[in-house]
Amino acid sequence: MALMDADASALLARLIRDVRVAALGTVRQGAPMVSMVAFLPEADFGAVSLRVSRLAWHTQDMLADPRVSLAIVEGDDGRADPQTLARVTLRGEALALAGEGEPFERLKAAWLGRFPASAVTFALADFSFWRIVPRDARFVAGLGRTFNLSAEALRRAAI
Repeated sequence: MALMDADASALLARLIRDVRVAALGTVRQGAPMVSMVAFLPEADFGAVSLRVSRLAWHTQDMLADPRVSLAIVEGDDGRADPQTLARVTLRGEALALAGEGEPFERLKAAWLGRFPASAVTFALADFSFWRIVPRDARFVAGLGRTFNLSAEALRRAAI
């Protein structure tokens, strides 16, 4: 695996912290399915959290097969070559989280800090938090600058 330099590492950290929506890839009845989700990264990039409805296909898919990918992409700014946009794809497994207790309350507060308009979902019984722990990642820092990262290398970028 190629080692990231400080500039690429800083770009990766900004991308994960600043972008708020991602493409969630799940397996639906044996075929790939991609949908948009809001996400909240842990400070050390050891996991990301989603808040999703059990009515959504992606939630049903995660219940059937927890293997997922999450693609986080720099916003399209109209540049001539969109292939130079930074992007990272995390691969891991999704786990439903308990809807009560101190960890839930901490996550809820952090979630509402990032997505205040989603407060309504806490009054709806079909919404819950899910946690994705990356096992690896592929980071494209621009054309010709691609890095295959272990979970540990991803966490090092959070520093």
